Amino acid sequence: MNIKSLLIGSAAALAAVSGAQAADAIVAAEPEPMEYVRVCDAFGTGFFYIPGTETCLKIGGFVRFQTTFGPDQSGVSDWDAGTLVDINFDARNDTELGTLRSFVNLEYAADNDTSLGDSGFDVDEAYIELGGLKVGFFYSWWDSGINGETDVHGNVTEFNSIAYNYDGGTWRAGISVDELEGQTTYFTAGNAGHNRLGVAGTVGFSLGGVNVDVLGGYDSGAEEGAVRGILSADLGPGTLQVLGVWASGQSNYWDASEWSVAAAYSFKATDKLTITPAVQYFGDQNFDVAGSPDAWKVGLTVGYDIVDGLAFLGTVNYTRTDVLAGGHADTTTGFLRLQRNF
Repeated sequence: MNIKSLLIGSAAALAAVSGAQAADAIVAAEPEPMEYVRVCDAFGTGFFYIPGTETCLKIGGFVRFQTTFGPDQSGVSDWDAGTLVDINFDARNDTELGTLRSFVNLEYAADNDTSLGDSGFDVDEAYIELGGLKVGFFYSWWDSGINGETDVHGNVTEFNSIAYNYDGGTWRAGISVDELEGQTTYFTAGNAGHNRLGVAGTVGFSLGGVNVDVLGGYDSGAEEGAVRGILSADLGPGTLQVLGVWASGQSNYWDASEWSVAAAYSFKATDKLTITPAVQYFGDQNFDVAGSPDAWKVGLTVGYDIVDGLAFLGTVNYTRTDVLAGGHADTTTGFLRLQRNF
């Protein structure tokens, strides 16, 4: 074998070995591109895009520990402690018809683990909004009262409803059709136990530091209605609010008295401390009954921001109610609350 033949044979052997190694080599797959969660600033802070969509989502809620006091708070005791967990999901995206929104608020009340009746899950709100149209289970305008924790501003305030809201900046208005059910106290003959309809409407305006809102509601089952107005104005270091309500009779919207007036003044004592004294008077609590008793209520609410996301709220209220037989009945109630918001 000459040198030329030896070189050609060696080259062929090396080529065969290299080919075998190349055939056995493991080639790593290209990594798929990662999609990071993007911040959505179109609807305020806290929103992010759901990956793969143009829908923005915000998750929030709170954990609240509260001790209430007053006559028979737990049925047998004059005080009761409980914890409430609240989680809400707010999803929004822009459409050619306006902002499409869905909102779900879930709550779980944990009171006494040995009694299922003291703890439970609740869908607090669940609704869909498109532009000014709103449908689902949500709080009505009757749920909005004045500052503090003293005033009574409505009876049943949450319904399955169809509502339309118009917000023109300075002026605003709305109308809703509400399903009234689960309340058998207020009905005319023949309507007992039937689902009924209610209609509520509101109009309001804001100018400078002054806000005025007028609200009315009609219960078709009770065939009674109520009208309520709230005036709010920035005054000195705080906000003064005055409420007035009149009703033709007891209904799902209002049942406390034939008429009532209330006032509250909320002011910031410091950057963290808010103090709100309030008072309310109830006239003719039994409506058409002769000699119907009146009542009045006075209270004080104190709020303090301990740190960012953690707040304390406490209130005490004293109520004096006339008694038909003469004299009066006195009641003191309130609560102490610690709440962590997120």
